[in-house]
Amino acid sequence: MSTIVATPGRVSLDDLTRVYAGVALTLDPSYWRRVDAAAAIVAKAAQGGEPVYGINTGFGKLASKRIPPDQTAQLQRNLILSHCCGVGPATPEPVVRLMMALKIISLGRGASGVRREIIEQLQAMLARDVLPFVPQQGSVGASGDLAPLAHMTAVMIGEGQAFVDGRFVSGCEALAHAGLAPVTLGPKEGLALINGTQFSTAYALAGLLRAHDLLNAALVTGALSVDAAMASTAPFRPEIQALRGHPGQIAAGRVLTELLDGSAIRLSHLEGDERVQDPYCLRCQPQVAGAVLDLLTQAARTLVTEANAVTDNPLVLVETGEIISGGNFHAEPVAFAADQIALALSELGAISERRIATLVDPALNFGLPPFLTPEPGLNSGFMIAEVTAAALFAENKQRALPCSIDSTPTSANQEDHVSMAAHAARRLHDMADNLAHIIGIELLVAAQGIELRVPHGTSAALSAVIGALRVHVPALENDRYMADDLAKAAALVSGGVLATAASSALGRDPFPKLG
Repeated sequence: MSTIVATPGRVSLDDLTRVYAGVALTLDPSYWRRVDAAAAIVAKAAQGGEPVYGINTGFGKLASKRIPPDQTAQLQRNLILSHCCGVGPATPEPVVRLMMALKIISLGRGASGVRREIIEQLQAMLARDVLPFVPQQGSVGASGDLAPLAHMTAVMIGEGQAFVDGRFVSGCEALAHAGLAPVTLGPKEGLALINGTQFSTAYALAGLLRAHDLLNAALVTGALSVDAAMASTAPFRPEIQALRGHPGQIAAGRVLTELLDGSAIRLSHLEGDERVQDPYCLRCQPQVAGAVLDLLTQAARTLVTEANAVTDNPLVLVETGEIISGGNFHAEPVAFAADQIALALSELGAISERRIATLVDPALNFGLPPFLTPEPGLNSGFMIAEVTAAALFAENKQRALPCSIDSTPTSANQEDHVSMAAHAARRLHDMADNLAHIIGIELLVAAQGIELRVPHGTSAALSAVIGALRVHVPALENDRYMADDLAKAAALVSGGVLATAASSALGRDPFPKLG
């Protein structure tokens, strides 16, 4: 397994994408000196007479309770075990990997006061694929993602559960299997591990990466729909996009133009087409997809900043030797970013569903048969596939309501305003699944529409996409069991096959990047 050497504060979205895909991560060794210095400040405070939150005191509403030096290790262990209150299904392994890497980056800044042994334990677990069982539910996104991060930390001390060789085993067994021993937490170390936004940020980053991939797929199916509907490509001209000036719109218009370049269908109706303007779902694609790209770019900036941040409490200022309580654990930036991504996912599905509806409607599809079946009446064609797309879009629209405005006071009102970032980020996974199915249905419908335009054909890039689809799903002639077709099309969308096929035909990758 390859490994990224991370420089805290300068980790990029590309680095995080690689970790999400399975690459390990270790701290830049030059940061150990700062880590050691911060740990020494905490160790001194633990032996001192002055109360320092979370080091020789209780937590939250119990901060007034003093803890003697000989009980600090028990204090930290109790903190972890008592906070393992997550419920629900397991967090997906790639998200857990990303969460662990984010915690390494944050602790590696040398402002949390943990010993290097703690960071090394996380690094070793990540490198040896010891992935803790982290229930998905239980965080409100303030005071950090306490419950999820406690489940991660539990495995580090030999408690909890971890996923090893396809099964869940005890934390102690998982460590032994990887040749590791449990660590004993020192002053503040348990608190540093469970304070922070790494669970919410990992989920939000995963949602961001999926949303960007789905945007690229939607540009492909949107271009296919343009040819299937024999719509105009004039609205994609660069002069129009430049007059508005939004970078995302300019990029989306350029991609659509490249994908449709050389289409014989387009050439066939350049003259004599009585339509003056196409429906918005076809004509306004640069404006909608471009706005999505700009929104995702903004969310990416926020999340990369958060990925490089120190988000536990209290924080150690090495330069002055101070230990200061603050509120960096509050995940409001992550909640806002996740809400933005949810809006983007919802709108991509909204406009895709409208293109599907246009193509199956004989009043709008410019000469194609009803529901794109060669023998309508006897066959229903894509009638209910369009209904499924509408159902999925409606579900995503409901889920796109902002989570960040829903604060519930917790911890005896000590934590009286929370971000709900974990909810905001977790729902992106299901929304992305729904969107992949919507775009997959558009792929099926648009490909069918283009093939019904014979003898006129589409562009080389879009022909390559249809060819990739037809390897798995044949054209629809007579009605058949459709669920398998929809599942296969969604898998092609999620797997990035559409953008890959188009890029291969073009000889280059035209799709916009984040960051």
